[in-house]
Amino acid sequence: MVHGYKGVKFQNWARTYGCYPEMYYQPTSVEEIREQVLALARQQNKRVKVVGGGHSPSDIACTDGFMIHMGKMNRVLKVDTEKKQVTVEAGILLADLHPQLDKHGLALSNLGAVSDVTAAGVIGSGTHNTGIKHGILATQVVALTLLTADGTILLCSESSNAEVFQAARVHLGSLGVVLTITLQCVPQFYLQETSFPSTLTEVLDNLDSHLKKSEYFRFLWFPHSENVSVIYQDHTNKPPSSSANWFWDYAVGFYLLEFLLWISTFLPGLVGWINRFFFWLLFNGKKENCNRSHKIFTYECRFKQHVQDWAIPREKTKEALLELKAMLEAHPKVVAHYPVEVRFTRGDDILLSPCFQRDSCYMNIIMYRPYGKDVPRLDYWLAYETIMKKVGGRPHWAKAHNCTRKDFEKMYPAFPKFCAIREKLDPSGMFLNVYLEKVFY
Repeated sequence: MVHGYKGVKFQNWARTYGCYPEMYYQPTSVEEIREQVLALARQQNKRVKVVGGGHSPSDIACTDGFMIHMGKMNRVLKVDTEKKQVTVEAGILLADLHPQLDKHGLALSNLGAVSDVTAAGVIGSGTHNTGIKHGILATQVVALTLLTADGTILLCSESSNAEVFQAARVHLGSLGVVLTITLQCVPQFYLQETSFPSTLTEVLDNLDSHLKKSEYFRFLWFPHSENVSVIYQDHTNKPPSSSANWFWDYAVGFYLLEFLLWISTFLPGLVGWINRFFFWLLFNGKKENCNRSHKIFTYECRFKQHVQDWAIPREKTKEALLELKAMLEAHPKVVAHYPVEVRFTRGDDILLSPCFQRDSCYMNIIMYRPYGKDVPRLDYWLAYETIMKKVGGRPHWAKAHNCTRKDFEKMYPAFPKFCAIREKLDPSGMFLNVYLEKVFY
């Protein structure tokens, strides 16, 4: 018997959104979800929201109805070493999956920056990393099982319920409860990460050669300057080594930065200086790290922050970044924290993937919240969104954005197809919430 709790407050990691679900459940089996939670929701006409790690800096996981937290359904169900595939329960955190894969000499070919996220949440929100030969993380899914509003369990793959599979890999939590996921792995590998300083002009003029040179290439641009830190990550046979250092990474890169950003909330003109100062202090030399792939891919998001991250056609990278830079130069009162993180991802055929049918560049902007204090960001946000829309961008589903159904209909050629699948699987809208109503209505 699964017990529901009243009065539980759900809050996302960035503490930008919170809600009080009417009932909060932590089921341990499919039967509990199907026979108790969903049956009761149907009977009382309640909405249901499934949450994972709660890392999304938006209100995508909020509800005032029933909330199902999948944290107790977190087992590895099967490892097929021949096919190099692993089947897991939807609630497993990637951080807990990595050591299990290590034991079998396997790894995921690509990962996002954070591993305190669940397998179902990672795919549902369209999480990505970088590497023009690599798709978003959901492209590693070869099969999944989905529990729909009426209690049916669908096995979805390329060969079974293929249309639902094409939709369910970026599901937004709107199609049902994802129960299990089968992921395509690769043999365990080590990565060498090399970072070195450059300029925005150099990187944008030689983008194609950077993309060819490194499998997982990204760069960080420091707004209010020409400064760029280029980051290459590539397969290596070298033993683990690190140039990380507590004093520089934490004492300076975290505590001093937070203090200076806090001061800049009173003196906004300092932000440009802070960006240039930290580039000189921490990013001006060449650095190398080698380690197991998952240890290089993931890093700590130390600050609470507001984030926007849009995918634009890869060929629009230069135009969009130069326009963002020109906007900041023309409006000295608009301040932008570093970094603007620029990553690249292969196109795919998942209906609501921001990379649907095109190779993409993700342009991630951040405004930190020093000591939890909100900083003025709306002018920056609006200017950025305007540029992103102009070049044909699509927002990251888990991050903040102001788009509605009208926008998505323009952005996604397959939007009507996804809507038809969603309405068929969930005709009464059991899995909707305020965020999803803006998307679908």
